[in-house]
Amino acid sequence: MPALTASEIERVFREEYGRAVAVLVRYFGDIDVAEDAVQDAFTAAVQRWPATGLPPGPAGWIITTARNRGIDRLRREASRAGRHAQAALLHAGGEPEPEGAVRDDRLRLIFTCCHPALGTAAQVALTLRLLGGLSTAEIAHAFLVPEPTMAQRLVRAKGKIRDARIPYRIPTDADLPDRLRAVLAVVYLIFNEGYTASSGDRLIREDLCAEAIRLGWLLAGLMPDEPEVMGLLALMLLTESRRAARTTASGGLVLLADQDRGRWDRGLIAEGRAIVRHCLRRGQPGPYQIQAAIGAVHSTAADVASTDWRQIVQLYDQLAALAPSPVVSLHRAVAVAEMAGPEAALALVDDLDLGHYYLFHAVRADLLRRLGRPGEAALAYDAAIARTANAAERDFLARSRQALTGA
Repeated sequence: MPALTASEIERVFREEYGRAVAVLVRYFGDIDVAEDAVQDAFTAAVQRWPATGLPPGPAGWIITTARNRGIDRLRREASRAGRHAQAALLHAGGEPEPEGAVRDDRLRLIFTCCHPALGTAAQVALTLRLLGGLSTAEIAHAFLVPEPTMAQRLVRAKGKIRDARIPYRIPTDADLPDRLRAVLAVVYLIFNEGYTASSGDRLIREDLCAEAIRLGWLLAGLMPDEPEVMGLLALMLLTESRRAARTTASGGLVLLADQDRGRWDRGLIAEGRAIVRHCLRRGQPGPYQIQAAIGAVHSTAADVASTDWRQIVQLYDQLAALAPSPVVSLHRAVAVAEMAGPEAALALVDDLDLGHYYLFHAVRADLLRRLGRPGEAALAYDAAIARTANAAERDFLARSRQALTGA
């Protein structure tokens, strides 16, 4: 049996971490115990799998090993009069909780972490850590904040849960709507991290994209009358439809303007557009529905030149009215560049306070290149390269800079 490499074990970790934590939280009733147990199980996997090979069911092996390691640790701690450990052991030995409205372990954990006692940012960050297995650095990238700041937020969120004795239980039907906004934000950020990984050698993490879409379908089945649930699902489907054309055979980044649209997934486009039309008929627009509508406009165009950029700018205007942010303004400026030219767009971009965001500098570099200002464009490319940890993005930016300067 061939030995496993460290990268293969890391792939299993990324794919199975969230599921294992979700199952163990329900088993032990405690997030810290579950996380520690899953970490112990993966430590055991790192020690054994390189020699023994991948077990027939890696997820089951991790969950079983984690449960056994967790019980062993709790028994040791309980014997020293550890009340916390005794409580977790009692929970593990009791009857499982009724399933309620949410039957998927991972989706239930998302709703549980999105408890109203926590701020929205803390809810989203904590759930990304637990369900997506994202590192603190990756979550900080998603929130556009420094890594130490995000680390403090995660510690505070866990501390508040512990100190306030917030239960990890299945939310009732009445709890679901109040937690929906944070839940949707979590699913969206999981998808975004999958579609453009914040670090690593690969541009795309297919496992996270698939997991986010799976959760989106579950939410749609659970709350089909919530327009933003359907809007988020449509947005993810339409975005995912372009994935095959988004990279070269060697994994290099391909911009929207250069993609072979014949490789776009027409089945996903049809599903996404049908949901968008359904949302439009409801007449209750929200940020995810508007972003899905933007994706639908892109999906109808044969190429960049025939895209209805005026309609896209109008949709970004609606999005900015409902959910204003510098990032929305940056994407609107990209559309303005196609409609009114790079000079008009650069004036909009230069007014944004996004100096820490790599895409801000990448957009500026492209606009400056199109305006025939290669020296300034080169500096902007350098700034963008310095601010992304994804190798595919760095390589694309470096090649763009090289083509600009001939260096």
